[in-house]
Amino acid sequence: MTDAARSLYIAQPALSRAIRDLERELGMTLFARSGRGVVVTAQGRRVVKLAREALDAVHEIEGLANQSTATEAELRIAATPSLEPGLAGRLLPAYAAEHPGVRVHIVRCDGRDGVVSAIRDQRADLGLTDLPVPTDLITHPLERQEIVLISPPGLELPNPVPMGKLHGMRLALPARGSMRRRDLDAMFGKYAVTPVVVLETDERNGWLNAVRAGQASLLWYRGMAEQAGRAGLVVRSLEPAVRRVIAVVHARRRLPLIAQDFLATAEKGTAA
Repeated sequence: MTDAARSLYIAQPALSRAIRDLERELGMTLFARSGRGVVVTAQGRRVVKLAREALDAVHEIEGLANQSTATEAELRIAATPSLEPGLAGRLLPAYAAEHPGVRVHIVRCDGRDGVVSAIRDQRADLGLTDLPVPTDLITHPLERQEIVLISPPGLELPNPVPMGKLHGMRLALPARGSMRRRDLDAMFGKYAVTPVVVLETDERNGWLNAVRAGQASLLWYRGMAEQAGRAGLVVRSLEPAVRRVIAVVHARRRLPLIAQDFLATAEKGTAA
């Protein structure tokens, strides 16, 4: 309670009185004492949820008013470098054609963890990422993308590459502990393969540089195959094929209308 009062720039007794007045007005207990502090009751959590929804609605109304007077609204979309080309090349043109008055700002994130953080910190209205993501976010699946092996030229490998061939292969991988690294480690465990980890980083340029230098191969999305091909690298499928669900994600709150419109455009494009 002391910390809450400090963040509101009021004295703690004044905050306590305000809470008691609100509880008296509503006829319910919002906080209960627990040891030397207080905890939110079940009724209190429900009130907080409804209050946030009400505030979101007010902000949305204010946004409509601002849009009527401003020349351009802004939609912020968090995306990873792996998925940004598809976003910029396919989804954004379709959205811009229907909503020319909206400016889209892409919040570039290092990986899935960065997209999740951008949504949670409200630096982005929507995120484009692969699944899974934490359950506090809402997901709208769009498509499935294939994971491929990108290697320097000269490696004697079949196409597709059997999973067993990854055993002992020199790979550049995401940093240990990241969501994508956990996904890949789970895949390695499923097929009982242990690659030789040459590089561990979330910097995608570091991955590609290691492959260009002939130091390692890389597991990446098919959507990046064109970029890899331009760099003179070799792209091969895996056997069995591995695919990940790509989705638009957002926080569990009312979306701005421009974000709702983008989601409708993305889902319509997927259905088509």
